[in-house]
Amino acid sequence: MPTAVATREKRATRARLALAVTGALAMLFPVYWMVVTALSTPAEQRGAELRLWPSTLNWANFSEPWNKFPYSTWILNSAVIAVAAVVLTVVINLMAGYAFAKLRFPGRNLLFILILSTLMVPVQVVMVPQFHLVVDFGLIGSDWGVILPRLAEAFGLFMARQFMMAIPDELIEAAQVDGAGQVRIFTRIVLPLCKPLIAVLVIFTFMWRWNEFAWPLIVLKDPGSYTLQVGLLFLKNQYGHDYGALMAMSLVSMLPMLLVFALFQRHFVEGMARSGIK
Repeated sequence: MPTAVATREKRATRARLALAVTGALAMLFPVYWMVVTALSTPAEQRGAELRLWPSTLNWANFSEPWNKFPYSTWILNSAVIAVAAVVLTVVINLMAGYAFAKLRFPGRNLLFILILSTLMVPVQVVMVPQFHLVVDFGLIGSDWGVILPRLAEAFGLFMARQFMMAIPDELIEAAQVDGAGQVRIFTRIVLPLCKPLIAVLVIFTFMWRWNEFAWPLIVLKDPGSYTLQVGLLFLKNQYGHDYGALMAMSLVSMLPMLLVFALFQRHFVEGMARSGIK
């Protein structure tokens, strides 16, 4: 009987492994096809024959758009906006999450529910009032016009609150007995325990702001101030039928996200599990 049970467990393990590998290959195939297209010549892209790998590596798909358009400037603009947004958004979410998780004040639960309800409001609905605010503050065409309207993220606040709810109240009470104030408790006790949460917030916020398209397209007017995603639309208009150049530049745009995930992935799974997101 133990042998039969062990055999069934091995079969189940192999089946799960096969499903995991199949799922991973299915998700990686679009990226693989982007690489193939980015390295193919225009003749191979238009050819009727299906090739799993180009016969000749065409690196001009990378160099030509890079030299012809201010691609490095677009990357720098996206990096400035994404990094500034990550720093400010994560700080706001951590402080607000601590307030909703550990502080007691009237209307706390009602206010938290109202904030969460904003997740059900489509982004397109609030774009018009946000645009009027940006115009009134004179931020049209500037990086701050892209950064400021999206600093307070309800999703990040929810994750921060759920994570900090698991921090024992006894730690905070002991610090209060020793005479520590809320600022010191937050910076010396709570934040060191929130490394997994910070990793999750950094990855998600950077991904959202790096890939954001509609709002920068509305706010930014000068091609020299375009973000990378808006610049890719500009490239599409120039290379409408040259999919190799488009895929090459799209691949370059993926590298910063992969770098950020590689830097913070060690705490990512723990942060997702402890924040209550399944």
